[in-house]
Amino acid sequence: MKKNICFVAIFLVMGVLAGCGVGRQVSEAKTFGDCKYDIASVDSVYLAGIDIREFKNIKGFGDLDLARYPGLAMGLLRKNVPLDLRVNLDITNPTKRRAAINQLEYKVLLSDSEIFNGYLSQLIEVLPGTGSTRVPIRLKANAYQLLNDNKTRDQFVNMIMSLTGRSDAKPTKFTVKVKPTLDLAGKQVDYPGYITFEKEITSKMISGSR
Repeated sequence: MKKNICFVAIFLVMGVLAGCGVGRQVSEAKTFGDCKYDIASVDSVYLAGIDIREFKNIKGFGDLDLARYPGLAMGLLRKNVPLDLRVNLDITNPTKRRAAINQLEYKVLLSDSEIFNGYLSQLIEVLPGTGSTRVPIRLKANAYQLLNDNKTRDQFVNMIMSLTGRSDAKPTKFTVKVKPTLDLAGKQVDYPGYITFEKEITSKMISGSR
């Protein structure tokens, strides 16, 4: 609450100086802090360029046949194992005000390890009383360190099992942090702090599971 008050106070001053348009943008950005966030589904998942569903029968890292997956073997050798997926984020606006921003910073953590981060630069508008607004976000990361570290390998492999759509895979919990951002006269202004939520990724959420 204090962060929201501080955020509004700072930008209301800017709004007085720059006109009503800035004040409106500030109000719309603040409303994002009152919105509800959820991961609706995950799709288009690739590890080292391989459709993640190819690993559906693997139970652990030791089951990986690198001779069968030369792209993954080369990635491990080069210490660069690309992980790509799309997360479909649903945002619901429970207020009576329009929520709108032109940039969204995000971070996704697996346990305490940050695996994805980046910015989504586009207008995101969430109107009140219209249900959820779906925002697809393409996530990319180098998974080498997660595979190479004994502390994270098992959790990462379990996450891969979840992303294959296996019905017997243990759910993987993501901690998601998002921060709305405004672009005012070429100056980037961040929402104070992160909006944080947790979501268990289950096989039912994986689109295109076989």
